[in-house]
Amino acid sequence: MITKNISKKELVIFSILLFLFIIRLALIGFMGLMPQDAYYSFYSEHLDLSYYDHPSGVAWMLWLFTSLFGKKVFVVKLASTIVTLITQAAFATLATCFLDIKRVLLAVIFLFSTVMISVLSLIATPDVPLLLFWTLSLIALFLAIFRNYKKLWLIAGVLMGLAFNSKYTAVFLPAGLIMFLVLSPDYRKLLKSYWLYACLLLFIITAMPVVIWNYDHGFASFKFQSVSRMSEPRSSYFSITDFLGVIGHQAFLLIPILFFSLMAIFWLLFKKYRLKISAIPAEQLFLLSFFAPVFLSFLFVSFFYWVKINWLMPAYISGIILVVIYLKQKWVMYQLYCSFAIHLVMAVEIIFYPVKVKSDDTWVGWNELAANVNSIKKQYPGYFVFSADDYKTSAVLNFYFDEMVYSKNIIGEHALQFDYVNTNIQALKGKNALFIDSHPDLSNCGEHPSVLNKYFDHITPLQPIIVRKKGEVIRVFCVYACMKYNPSGVLKGS
Repeated sequence: MITKNISKKELVIFSILLFLFIIRLALIGFMGLMPQDAYYSFYSEHLDLSYYDHPSGVAWMLWLFTSLFGKKVFVVKLASTIVTLITQAAFATLATCFLDIKRVLLAVIFLFSTVMISVLSLIATPDVPLLLFWTLSLIALFLAIFRNYKKLWLIAGVLMGLAFNSKYTAVFLPAGLIMFLVLSPDYRKLLKSYWLYACLLLFIITAMPVVIWNYDHGFASFKFQSVSRMSEPRSSYFSITDFLGVIGHQAFLLIPILFFSLMAIFWLLFKKYRLKISAIPAEQLFLLSFFAPVFLSFLFVSFFYWVKINWLMPAYISGIILVVIYLKQKWVMYQLYCSFAIHLVMAVEIIFYPVKVKSDDTWVGWNELAANVNSIKKQYPGYFVFSADDYKTSAVLNFYFDEMVYSKNIIGEHALQFDYVNTNIQALKGKNALFIDSHPDLSNCGEHPSVLNKYFDHITPLQPIIVRKKGEVIRVFCVYACMKYNPSGVLKGS
């Protein structure tokens, strides 16, 4: 029975939010290890100032939780869940800077209902600490600028630096700050403030671990995230299909109601103000300054390069608050109904796996792989283990095993962070190896990859590892015994 104090609409909202909360908590236990979880756990076992493909924020996050609670799949996902809960609390605090209490609640509901929060809660990535420090940075900057709390300029500088130590996307924080101050007639005077430059100096100082690591390693990470990506073949042509694909996966990430509302309101604001930027209310200009550059930059890039689903996430922190200023309250119900349906389908897929994911970006089969490889290792003592499917299989096996599992650096190919850990490949000369080759398309093993012939005297196929669920094949891993490793052709520095 619905009480007099609680309307039917409020009860529905509460029920859906409770469902989403319970589902996310339950999936911490039900969802298996993702390759991303394993790869960034590999970071945390080899702590450094930064890493080849990302800064160190996620490594320190996982190191803290696994040090306290042990190296377990549950703990890795718990770390992401707890940090994301803190991010949501910070978001609620940020929303109070711009909205009345009713609209703060709407903003929190919109954010909580997104698939983005589910992804952040269940998969360990650099975006998890990034969004926390991004949100905290915006709070500090708002209070420093609009409330004139001068000491918060210093805190904002440190927080922006910590965001940059989580992911390079945080460069949009100081960029957005400068953009706002340049465009705002009311606050342009702060460009002459010593506090601003103290803030930027602290940002640079806090970000120095990333700079130092890059300097020590030939700026490898900066090059990888810029020049290397843009030099890939697919970045040399214009693709409307890739752009539409990004629109599609961002609509899924935010839920279509919220995403297309965001685009519509952004367009309406553009039509209303056009180039009359000085007419935009200062607080809304502040929100736009940390939304538009990220959002528009990656949308533009998507015409030439495949933009990953998580790259635009930081834009939505201020973007959602901006939407709620204008959006009618009735849309929250449509958002929640859509979110409920999407999360129900997601939960069924994760728990029961009715649709096979023919990719290594999956949560199933890894535990069984590790158990089988461990059994094979006992039959072949002294053999080192490696894989060559980018980083995924190697990262997962490293999570489950104490000894090093190598990647495709063994066969002379670049292997991301594996190129910078246990780099003395020459020490393996003459040793035998077990090569684990994932077949995500579930195809038969057939002949071994011909590239192995360059590095080993003899290769013998072993019994493949077949993972089944209810009698149906869901993962296939081919296994090869490789004799007498010869690293002479390995890339210099591997």
